[in-house]
Amino acid sequence: MCGCEPVGCCDTEVTCGCETVGCLGDCGCNDGCDSGCDSGCDSAFGCGAGSCLPGLGDCCLDDPYTLFGDVCGIEVGGWASIGYHTKALPLFNSRPDNVQLHQAWLYAEKAIDTSCGFDIGGRIDYVYGTDGPDTQAFGIDNGHWDNDWDNGGDYGSAIPQLYTEMGYGDLSVKVGHFFTIIGWEVVAAPDNFFYSHAYTMYNSEPFTHTGALATYNVSDDLSVFGGYTMGWDSGFEDNGDNFLGGFSAGLTDDLTLTYATTIGTFGEDNAGGVEKGYMHSLVADYAVSDNLQYIIQSDLLDTEDAAGATVRDTFGINQYLVYSVNDCLSLGGRFEWYQSEGVFDDGNNVDSDVYALTTGINYR
Repeated sequence: MCGCEPVGCCDTEVTCGCETVGCLGDCGCNDGCDSGCDSGCDSAFGCGAGSCLPGLGDCCLDDPYTLFGDVCGIEVGGWASIGYHTKALPLFNSRPDNVQLHQAWLYAEKAIDTSCGFDIGGRIDYVYGTDGPDTQAFGIDNGHWDNDWDNGGDYGSAIPQLYTEMGYGDLSVKVGHFFTIIGWEVVAAPDNFFYSHAYTMYNSEPFTHTGALATYNVSDDLSVFGGYTMGWDSGFEDNGDNFLGGFSAGLTDDLTLTYATTIGTFGEDNAGGVEKGYMHSLVADYAVSDNLQYIIQSDLLDTEDAAGATVRDTFGINQYLVYSVNDCLSLGGRFEWYQSEGVFDDGNNVDSDVYALTTGINYR
């Protein structure tokens, strides 16, 4: 065991809930990493010279700042995301040539812990900024829930999550308004590598659901999901009958495959009329090496209206490469092909292809 001490309810068992507290001399670095490199030995440049990356100083990541920390099992936190871009896109980045507040985010969460029996918790999220209107319950165009919380221009507020969660052993159930399990990219800025979003994520995937979703951990390598939701991107109102489910499987130590699907009526009370059909997302996450991660995602969406005419018939493939130089610095690339029938009109027909290449650098 590498610098491990027991935590949590299993104080007498080092193997239960233990966490590393540093890098000892037997973890692969002969000098014990006295330079203070975070996690000890994962720097691509070694750790004996007093610097994890020449020219950038030590890569020493401490615990993240918190607003109030953990109070009686409830964590309160948040973040701010500020950005600038020069071209309007049919994505989240729709306000060009302005320094803007994308997300001022607050959340309160009591995460459940079923290792010692039954537990109950929940979460609420609030966001304000130019990403607010894109995160509202816009699936029903009636101004209810948070759909009319706009504040001039492109700014607005949203409550994208408000749910309770119950669990016992390997089974948990989430009831309320929550983020989708579809796709690899998400709304919350800290959980994405790139400042921009994929066309597939914005145009062919739901953001939120209202309903109930169960998760069962069959084994350490397999989890299955299943539940009922009231359409796509709706508040606490019925916008259709929809199955949401899938699975996540660790096929090897380095490869994880996740399949998620929604089937049914995605919208029936919005301004666009009824939309029903099938959608799935297939994501393979492969650790090529200790420093290189490769993700490939395939999305299929096929919907029709009440008369049986095609509304959206899209297919997309997203590929990501993320290289971690060390704990502080990472480099990434995304290449997307998006077939977008029913979404974009290129001036000649609605059956148009979109190709997009994105690169970026993250420094923490």
